[in-house]
Amino acid sequence: MLALTAARVAAEARGTDVKILDLRDLTQVFDYFVVATGTSKRQIHAMADEIGKVVKAELHDRRRGAEGYEEGRWIVLDYGDVVVHLFDAESREYWDLEHLWSGAKTVAAPAAGAARDA
Repeated sequence: MLALTAARVAAEARGTDVKILDLRDLTQVFDYFVVATGTSKRQIHAMADEIGKVVKAELHDRRRGAEGYEEGRWIVLDYGDVVVHLFDAESREYWDLEHLWSGAKTVAAPAAGAARDA
């Protein structure tokens, strides 16, 4: 599953507080959000780049769009049914997607180095 792969890669790229929100019961627009926090613009860029490489190589999928790469405080990667949100700590706290989508179920995110079954 793309959400599990993106979460695993974010964790491997030293993203913190990685969460997968299952939104299927709340909206028809997308199925999952993957949310992670980075410590710097450089690290957030590295997470975004690595997620793109791994999703393409392992799942043969490509993102449909991306926003926020230049500023690097909140990068959004759109994979259709899965949307990846990579934040710096201040932006994640401000936008608080977990609270905004508090009705979402949380899916267990794989740890860094977890098997690549996705």
